[in-house]
Formats: sequence, C-alpha cells, structure tokens
Amino acid sequence: MRNYELAYILDPELDEQSLAALEERIKGWIESTGGKIKTIDNWGKRRLAYPIKKRNDGYYYFVQIEIPPQAGVMIERDLRLSEQVLRFLISLQESV
Repeated sequence: MRNYELAYILDPELDEQSLAALEERIKGWIESTGGKIKTIDNWGKRRLAYPIKKRNDGYYYFVQIEIPPQAGVMIERDLRLSEQVLRFLISLQESV
C-alpha cells in the first residue's frame, strides 16, 4: 500500500444533501479498492482560477489516502465518470 493525496473540485451548484451523498460515494470508491482514508480536508467553496465546465466556483477537497498502486486507476475511472466532479488529481506522497 502506498500513500497518495487525492485533490478534487466538486460542482458548486450541488445542494448540501447532494454534496454529502457525493462525498460518501467517493469514500466508498476508495474503500472498495481496499484503501484507507487518513484525513479529509474540506476547503469549502472557492473561486476557480479559470472557468471549468462553465463554472467559476467549486468545492475543494484534499484527501490523504492509502491504497494499493493499481487502485488509482479504478478511482480515476469513477471520478472521471462522475459529472459533478469538475477536476481531480491523484498524486503519490513522497516518503520523508
């Protein structure tokens, strides 16, 4: 298992219930691959540097996860297929 950081931006037009449901779905995708969530950092609604899918704002999340190396591909697929996810990035955490 390796440590990764998952950063993603969600659609600003989601209401609180939809936002919470999508957060739980993303957690489920991570845990279904055998991964563990270490921390979740919710930055809230922020202005984007440039418009994405005709949106100027988005909900920012940064999640520290521990997953098997091959699980990143499955999580990427699920995030890419979700229309409410504007952008995402999975990066490997370097050992210090």
